Amino acid sequence: MTTRILRHASVSAGILTAFAVVGTALLAATYLVTRPIIAETEKQAKLALIGQILPATLYDNDLLKDAALLPPAKELGNSEPTTVYRAVKEGKPSAAVLEVIAPDGYSGKIRMIVAIKADGEISGVRVVTHHETPGLGDYIEIAKNRWIRIFEGKSLSKYANQDWKVKKDGGKFEHTAGATVSPRAVVKAVHKSLEYFAQNEDKIFSLPADKQEQAK
Repeated sequence: MTTRILRHASVSAGILTAFAVVGTALLAATYLVTRPIIAETEKQAKLALIGQILPATLYDNDLLKDAALLPPAKELGNSEPTTVYRAVKEGKPSAAVLEVIAPDGYSGKIRMIVAIKADGEISGVRVVTHHETPGLGDYIEIAKNRWIRIFEGKSLSKYANQDWKVKKDGGKFEHTAGATVSPRAVVKAVHKSLEYFAQNEDKIFSLPADKQEQAK
């Protein structure tokens, strides 16, 4: 009797183990198959947003071929290397699109791209992903609100450090009452990206092109 019970237990354990192995293998296979698809979708969405903030008249080069890899930078909120898309016009640097993270959104990180011209002026800003509360988070999405365009034409030379805050905090950036946290985080992150660009412009345009980005 005991032997039979042990035999059944052993068989059951073997079946469960087999299911676990098969399940894990299927999950791994699904991840490997979908990962490049997701990455490609995200890249195309990002390129579409870049097209909104970087006019084609600003460059005559291939943004993907001339993209470079930036090392982690706390000024940009990035703990991992990120891609910078470099615009060149008639052989001269004209603008750069930085990947920026505002770590202090209401519900977590707000990922953005910031296009900055060679003269330090912002060409445009777009939010790529966020987890802000529906309704309040709509404020920073270009598809739902034009607020994000408030940064266009702004620069460090036009706005003093103390101006780079929402009006509630004594700065010059408008915001809607009851929706302060998200715009506050975005304004702060955009300001830091301008400072980073000002300090690293030469480095940004002298970095070698990222071969992995070219291969995508």
